[in-house]
Amino acid sequence: MDKKDTEQLNTFEIVKVILNKLNKKERDIISRRFGLKKNKKETLEAVGGIHNLTRERIRQIENAGIKKLKSLQNLEDHLIQIKEKAQTILEEHGGMAEKNFLFHLLNDFSSVEKNSTEHEVEKNHYNFLLSKLLDKHFEEIKKSPYFKDAYKLKYETLDHLENLAKEVVKKIEEIKETLQTEDLIKIASEHEVYNKYKHKYEQRGNNIKLNSYWADSFFDENSDLVHQKKGIYSLLQALSQVEQNKFGYWGRHDWGEVKPKTINDKIYLILKHFNKPMHFAEIAENINQIGFDKKKANPATVHNELILDEKYVLVGRGLYGLKEWGYKKGIVLEVIKEILQEEGRPLSKEKIIEKVLENRLVKRTTINLALMNKDVFTKTEDGKYQLKK
Repeated sequence: MDKKDTEQLNTFEIVKVILNKLNKKERDIISRRFGLKKNKKETLEAVGGIHNLTRERIRQIENAGIKKLKSLQNLEDHLIQIKEKAQTILEEHGGMAEKNFLFHLLNDFSSVEKNSTEHEVEKNHYNFLLSKLLDKHFEEIKKSPYFKDAYKLKYETLDHLENLAKEVVKKIEEIKETLQTEDLIKIASEHEVYNKYKHKYEQRGNNIKLNSYWADSFFDENSDLVHQKKGIYSLLQALSQVEQNKFGYWGRHDWGEVKPKTINDKIYLILKHFNKPMHFAEIAENINQIGFDKKKANPATVHNELILDEKYVLVGRGLYGLKEWGYKKGIVLEVIKEILQEEGRPLSKEKIIEKVLENRLVKRTTINLALMNKDVFTKTEDGKYQLKK
């Protein structure tokens, strides 16, 4: 989108003009209840306390104010921009979009600076305008067994979305491991449910680009594929039982690899993502940089977890890898013994060094010193090493 497009939508101006049609009390109550001036939405009790009215009376004034706004003759003129943009987004994404996903895409049309307080208030503007004043065109989805809170086109049914949602979740649970976006799009697009309703998933137009949605991510999406399959991608974003982790992999929302809850979950996810042994302090630093949650990781705490859990292996000074990578526990001498036992035959020094370095990050001299232990190893006539009998 060019700069001109991003300046076309100004919900602050839209909301201000519309609310000026109300009296002062109605305006204040609706602004507080829907967070139209501050990010925080206030409860009926809190607003009642400010106006010295009961919560029921506040509810009545709120409903009356919304009814008054909906009866304005020129209301559609004020809302035409947000209506057209929200409709375009939903039409290109299979008829439905999760709320935050939709609001992020709407913000691409806005001049409001990202990550600012105003940006969060603007989300409340979208929610208020779509759910309360444009409800003839859009329907709010709440408490769905399949989806997070979302919006859909009023005329669109959810059958095709719910049917595919069930199949995608079922497949993830069968595979029992995290998947990349490409994998899930392939699974969904090859299913008979998708092909049955293909015309509903296929995008109508290609005006909305999603690149800004991944701008602050720690991974790169296959943007060409996602733009071709926006309906499926939007469905994935809306699934209540499925989440995408910080590194772009999808799985059940309650899996540790998807939404890590403990420090151990975070350590495992970091090592698996970087796919190499790391120093415990570096692991802690990455946990804090990525920000899985507001909890800070302490290097000492990370080190304790690495020492105590069998799935981590010390492979060098302060360096840890995953046991599933094939790394072996124990000092270098014990690693050499295990290698010779597994081979069942004498090995040359170079072969032993090669195999030890596949399992441990140590210096060659450390391996040479271990091999000099005559109580454990002996040499054959051709200079190879074997376990002492």
